[in-house]
Amino acid sequence: MIDLVVLDIAGTTVQEHGLVYQALADTVIAAGGSADDVGDWMGADKYEAISSMLGRSDVDAEFADFHERLAKYYAETPPTPIPGVPEALAQLRSNGVKVALTTGFDRPIVDGLLDVLGWSEGVLDAVVCVDDVKAGRPAPYMIFTAMELTGVRDVRRVLTAGDTVRDLEAGNNAGAGFVVGVLSGSQTAEELGAAQHTHLLPSVADIPALLA
Repeated sequence: MIDLVVLDIAGTTVQEHGLVYQALADTVIAAGGSADDVGDWMGADKYEAISSMLGRSDVDAEFADFHERLAKYYAETPPTPIPGVPEALAQLRSNGVKVALTTGFDRPIVDGLLDVLGWSEGVLDAVVCVDDVKAGRPAPYMIFTAMELTGVRDVRRVLTAGDTVRDLEAGNNAGAGFVVGVLSGSQTAEELGAAQHTHLLPSVADIPALLA
């Protein structure tokens, strides 16, 4: 039934201890803005988040500051795979299912993150970053790009999963056959359940059993 599984990174496949939102908040505060609504930007394009919270469009310097802060936090507390996820990815791919990651991070952050995890080769079929497309979540473009990269043509045979409402919105906007919320991130079952979805699961580790 499923040819492609499209997964978010932070909070969905990777435990990064909420450091991206700490870096985001610290960046905005250092620039003189308020980070009170930082939680509203979970799963979103981080440049767009900084721009919105600061109320201006040119935030190149602040985005560079965000990169530096996040790199420092990741060096101090390295991200790790969420338990059971590497095994789930391997099982899906051994069953002929393609696996792609999509993320609100830009390519430089993701490349470094995948190196730390040891996921640069042989673990994934595609990785799509927010700077690869015209708009990040809730737009469906990263999902469509993952389909293009993996040769999957029928979006009804795609499962999307993520830990934020924006992940679910993107899956619905794409028309994915399965739109799964996972509870391994910072948003609750109540928050995710308020968005349209097909399933709520404890973790990506439970997806192989769902498809079986």
